[in-house]
Amino acid sequence: MADAKLSGALRPAHADPHPLANPGYGKRSAPEQLPRTNHDFRHLPPREAAIAAILDRLPDGADISVKTLAKHLPYGQCALRTALNRIQTAGHLRRGKEHVHGSGTARWVTRTWFSRTARDDAWWAAFTRGDVPDADPERPRHPTRSRAFILLAALGRTAPALSLSYADCVALEPKVTEWFTRGATEPDVLRALTAGLPTPVHSPAALIRNRLTTKLPPEPVPRPALRVLECGRCGTPGRPEALPGGLCGPCRGEPAPRREALLPPATVHSHAAAARAAARSPQERTHA
Repeated sequence: MADAKLSGALRPAHADPHPLANPGYGKRSAPEQLPRTNHDFRHLPPREAAIAAILDRLPDGADISVKTLAKHLPYGQCALRTALNRIQTAGHLRRGKEHVHGSGTARWVTRTWFSRTARDDAWWAAFTRGDVPDADPERPRHPTRSRAFILLAALGRTAPALSLSYADCVALEPKVTEWFTRGATEPDVLRALTAGLPTPVHSPAALIRNRLTTKLPPEPVPRPALRVLECGRCGTPGRPEALPGGLCGPCRGEPAPRREALLPPATVHSHAAAARAAARSPQERTHA
């Protein structure tokens, strides 16, 4: 039955794409996932496995709210809420908020992180602290024509005296890549390489290598990610250790912590009067 629903849920190639959430929201893929296989979700019940497989194939930014999923999948909203909670308990999903770096404001956005590789609570806690690198192991680290190679190959258009051969570009590419790794932009690199050139330039490759080495900027100070997890059922924020399986204590069926009873107003006034009387000087108490 679940397999039949799954096959019906998979959209044909000619169908409209799954809708995206508002910019900055929607699905976010967790880092350090293992390559996709045919048995990633076999440990889940059939319905949950079917939904998890669909979520895994949706692009980042896809709207995976319950209402939107109910419009595109053969499950109702109640069934989807239950399924998403079970997927969350299995370690594939977490909900929370993340501070937007570079916005210049205290802006926080709602996040829904998905991982086809099941994670335990300790991993999600480390991810919340920013201790897990945001890197995709399936993404090639060096494309065929990197930013560094393109900059070097086009350098002669900006400064004809610095025209390089293909072999020079290949040899110098790692050094320019290191600049980009440290936060430099293309204009930063170009200024460092072309400002104050000698006349004539006898060896463009040697001059560029020297400048890339001696002017290399310092490594940037890493900024930890600011993330807060929320209970997947009631939305209450909390520390990761207080949300095992993505749920808070009351939603797991634990009794709510007892709160100390507040003092009645008359008792508060009595204590305040006693404190004021104790603070008076002996002369004031004598003339009172």
